[in-house]
Amino acid sequence: MKAAHTRGAEPARGPVLAEGRGELSGVVTQALRSGGPPVYATAAVLKADPWGEDLQLALYLLYELHYRGFDGVDELREWDPDLLRLRQALETRFLHALRTELADAPGSVAEAFAPLLVEPVDLSGSLSHRLETEGELWQLREYAALRSLYHLKEADPHAWVIPRLTGRAKAAMVAIEYDEFGAGRAERIHARLFADLMADLELDTAYGRYLDHAPAPLLATVNLMSLFGLHRALRGALVGHFACVEVTSSPGSRRLAKAMRRCGAGQAAEHFYAEHVEADAVHEQLVRHEVIGGLLADEPDLEADIAFGCAATVLLEDRLAAHIRTAWEQGRSALRAPLPGE
Repeated sequence: MKAAHTRGAEPARGPVLAEGRGELSGVVTQALRSGGPPVYATAAVLKADPWGEDLQLALYLLYELHYRGFDGVDELREWDPDLLRLRQALETRFLHALRTELADAPGSVAEAFAPLLVEPVDLSGSLSHRLETEGELWQLREYAALRSLYHLKEADPHAWVIPRLTGRAKAAMVAIEYDEFGAGRAERIHARLFADLMADLELDTAYGRYLDHAPAPLLATVNLMSLFGLHRALRGALVGHFACVEVTSSPGSRRLAKAMRRCGAGQAAEHFYAEHVEADAVHEQLVRHEVIGGLLADEPDLEADIAFGCAATVLLEDRLAAHIRTAWEQGRSALRAPLPGE
């Protein structure tokens, strides 16, 4: 006998569901609004641009069901088999594109991280350097609006790896996450500190508010974390991603703190990045020596996955930086639609 369908709790007041940007994201949006299954042709997934607006938004919407969901969408859709089937097909397309692009990337942890441990002599391609030296307030506002899709959930996707680790790696990962979540103080949670930064910049601090403004290169950086985090088989890649973020965070945060100060963005705006300079310098040592070191001691066969996670992070961050730089150099917004008042 078929089990009776039981509805979940009243739909959470999550962010507003974004409008679709093509066939696949439109299918997801329609399915979430109607409560029905997604109706699509397999060929639509196979021909979709893995880096494009449509596929990346579709993935983002499906992943968001595992975070805070959407206003008016039944919470039970998180584990809807039809939506999961579509998500798997989209993930396969995205992951294949990543592995193809990174076919020649280093396969060892030492090779993957070596370039990140030395400050480049030429910073002309660095987005944080550009903001530090010549960025304008409107550009800082755009940057913050884009990054809000991650920073307002900062540390959440990485927490999924904790039950998949043991010993040294688990202990160090929990220690770092404890800091990220405010060390027991709600007002010190990094996501809260970023919301304070947004308030200084006169941005809307609501979770997911700027999803419709975010282009595919930004969505891909957030989707990468969710992809790695939701699959135990990709735990090594998630550790590699997390380590890459921590290793590169301190220098970039120092430059962004100076940019906020130079542009008069506000005390909270400057503080968010100043806080990350010292904290992430400590985290870098822990994640390299204890999280990665502990994981490799327990599961040495995951080394290539850790290296892949690092390389994928660098690839997508470089693609995003190139998108933003190109837009600004052409005198236009890096967002899909300019912020109100700009």
